[in-house]
Amino acid sequence: MKKITQALVTFFSNPRNVFILGMLVAITATALETFRGRCTNYYDYRDSTVDFFNGICVYTLDWVQAHRIYFLYTPNFNFLFAPVAYSPWWLGPFIWNLANYTLFFLSIWTLPKQYADHRLKIFLFLLLVLEQSIFCFQFNTVVCYIFLFAFTLMERGQFFWAILLIMYSACTKIYGGIELGLLLCYPRFWRHMGYAAACGLMFFLMPALKVGFDGLIPLYQSWLSMIESHHSDVDFVGLLFAPGFKQLFLADYRLFQLGVLAVLGVLFFWRRERWSDFKFRAHALGVLMGYVILLSDCPETHTYIIALSGYMLCYWLWDKHTVYDKVLFWSMFVLFGMVPSDVLCPVSVHEFLHADLWLDVFGYTLVWLEMIWVAVRPTQCGETSSRIS
Repeated sequence: MKKITQALVTFFSNPRNVFILGMLVAITATALETFRGRCTNYYDYRDSTVDFFNGICVYTLDWVQAHRIYFLYTPNFNFLFAPVAYSPWWLGPFIWNLANYTLFFLSIWTLPKQYADHRLKIFLFLLLVLEQSIFCFQFNTVVCYIFLFAFTLMERGQFFWAILLIMYSACTKIYGGIELGLLLCYPRFWRHMGYAAACGLMFFLMPALKVGFDGLIPLYQSWLSMIESHHSDVDFVGLLFAPGFKQLFLADYRLFQLGVLAVLGVLFFWRRERWSDFKFRAHALGVLMGYVILLSDCPETHTYIIALSGYMLCYWLWDKHTVYDKVLFWSMFVLFGMVPSDVLCPVSVHEFLHADLWLDVFGYTLVWLEMIWVAVRPTQCGETSSRIS
């Protein structure tokens, strides 16, 4: 038994082994869903892209009824997805999933040097959640690795490329743009906001390549109307839908979201002297990545890959981990990595832990509040001061 344990430790200590193992799981999951015709998210992405380039508006109730889903991404998504959508039916899903798996791995492996000793641990912690997103052909993996790549680029002083990524994310799935707030921590803020405005304008105008400038505003109006009409009676996996919070805040959820964001803004400016601290910047990003999921109006379990990646940015910078920290750490691994998987956990157990107890949402709420506390408490969250010049 000791030899088996040692062999497993040795195997999982090699990043190449972990990457290949995860890739094999991703290939298997993609093959199972593709050849059984069950990759519905991929079909929605493909159909919306093909329809867009064929001049069909995908932001109509007719399209919703035909596909039984609301397509809420902007047309910028269709430009990204076009090479995949026009690939052979059996190849496109593999291109999408395996490219996203690889890019996510690279986003972890290129994190700033402060994470050099923790990159493998971060990836291993997130691997099961990543595979869930791969299994469902989710776009949230893209949003997540854009958050991470952009942060790394900013820490390296490559602001234009970071902002280009952020603005593409914001102009596709809007909450990715929240990372722009982190630019306040770096020099030349207004120059960088000029980059953001230029990139945002470019992405805003991009659909005109297909619909022309005359069709641009009507297209965006259709998109906004679809977002406004989108609703669901489903209790999503977020704080707004948890017992107690749902009754108090769901009816006026935008006010609640903005109120919490305002409080975060006050705390952020209150600790302005820490903006030059790398650990504070990482915590600020982690808190924002948690905010956009925990307080979203339609989060699902696999979208927590974004929130949990932010948690990892914070957790591995803490000088010590208490018993409380370790309990929450392993709780997050079990509740989001293992419990949602039918292979690892019976459905009835998942339903009990989530639908009855809401342990996943309330547990992550505790994690998120601790991230905020560590960032703003009187004793600084870190000792490393490395401001980009």
